[in-house]
Amino acid sequence: MAEFQEKLRLQHENSMHTELEKLLTTAKTLEAEISRKDFEGFKKLFHRFLQEKGPSVDWAKIQRPPEDSIQPYEKIKLKGLPADVASSLNKLAVVKLNGGLGTSMGCRGPKSLISVRNENTFLDLTVQQIEHLNKTYNADVPLVLMNSFNTDEDTKKILQKYTHHRLKIHTFNQSRYPRINKESLLPVATNMGLTGENEEAWYPPGHGDIYASFYNSGLLDKLIAEGKEYIFVSNIDNLGATVDLHILNHLMSQPSGKRCEFVMEVTDKTRADVKGGTLTQYDGKLRLLEIAQVPKAHVDEFKSVTKFKIFNTNNLWISLPAIKRLHEKNAMDMEIIVNPKTLDGGLNVIQLETAVGSAMKSFENALGINVPRSRFLPVKTTSDLLLVMSNLYSMDAGSLTMSPKREFPSTPHVKLGSSFTKVRDFLKRFESIPDMLELDHLTVSGDVTFGKQVTLKGTVIIIANHGDRIDIPAGAMLENKIVSGNLRILDH
Repeated sequence: MAEFQEKLRLQHENSMHTELEKLLTTAKTLEAEISRKDFEGFKKLFHRFLQEKGPSVDWAKIQRPPEDSIQPYEKIKLKGLPADVASSLNKLAVVKLNGGLGTSMGCRGPKSLISVRNENTFLDLTVQQIEHLNKTYNADVPLVLMNSFNTDEDTKKILQKYTHHRLKIHTFNQSRYPRINKESLLPVATNMGLTGENEEAWYPPGHGDIYASFYNSGLLDKLIAEGKEYIFVSNIDNLGATVDLHILNHLMSQPSGKRCEFVMEVTDKTRADVKGGTLTQYDGKLRLLEIAQVPKAHVDEFKSVTKFKIFNTNNLWISLPAIKRLHEKNAMDMEIIVNPKTLDGGLNVIQLETAVGSAMKSFENALGINVPRSRFLPVKTTSDLLLVMSNLYSMDAGSLTMSPKREFPSTPHVKLGSSFTKVRDFLKRFESIPDMLELDHLTVSGDVTFGKQVTLKGTVIIIANHGDRIDIPAGAMLENKIVSGNLRILDH
């Protein structure tokens, strides 16, 4: 049986290699060179995919991380800052993961170009933050964008508007991998094109691809040659992920033999974060554990807020020389994420991906830092967008901070119904963003619009029944109210 399976595995692998070579013959010379490098990475992943069976972790080996392996942010802050902040900043580059499209919010093009605050996009805010740092400390922190083939062209067009800003902007592209037909285990693509029948044939393979594509682009070596030692990596849609000088100082002030090569910012789990990856001790190493790796019988245990108290924000600080060393030794160990998808025509495919944080166990002296929740402010939906556009936050030099007028630091729980999913529809339904300083919970469902200067306090639930419409009048103040389809306003 084992012999037969091995034979089958080799057959799949050889067929895949043959198909990839065929695809390369359809590419232009320069594109073929890039794609060949991409395919080398894909082949390694595919090889492992065929060999590995079952969950990638043995649940019995999972232990709580040792106390000192996750440091409280307050302790790191107590060190204070050195007089010469610029010398640390000059050894840093900021990398934003910019491969995603705004499709989940009904937008075309890169998600980073969605307006989130006073006409500023995610990219505008990022540029303002770094420019402010460079001006304040007379430093030279560059911004690096990891684009995907989906976002590269549109992003590059926009970058021209920042030519006179005080920061250097570099871009490099994530790899482009072929989607695999679930039945035949062969590529769906018929040639290297991205249009027509091949429009859905390719995908960017998750942010774990950053290590290989950064290295292959030549940018890693360029930054090391310029004296950069660390990168701060985060998702471009996380508005809380700004450069933190205390964490940077902590990294720079370690003795050279004890240098921490990888820091993962984690924060306390709430009920909303039960699916987020967490840190565990495994085979003597600090390791990221994602929900996809958990055996079914233990999923509830993984989601428990008492056993696993923290989750990964995907704000990471990583040593550049360490990335170079590990990549050249082929020692970057990341679990494969098998992501099943159904294409528009109904074909079932799989995407093989990796996550940037899962390489943590390959680095020396890796550390978790438990940061305040304010460093995790992702905008994944229009419900998140409503929060960041509101008076809950004030903006200074591209950074959002919770308004001091709000009495408690947690954000309200907001659930907007399907009529609000697309940004365009969402914006039409608010004449102005309501005052939400004293809001705890908001649920809106159905055909609802808000007039100017509405105030929401406590728990507000607004439900328009099918066929009904509710218009909240200008200047209305709703406190602990349920507004239902026939426009009766009830105390909650």
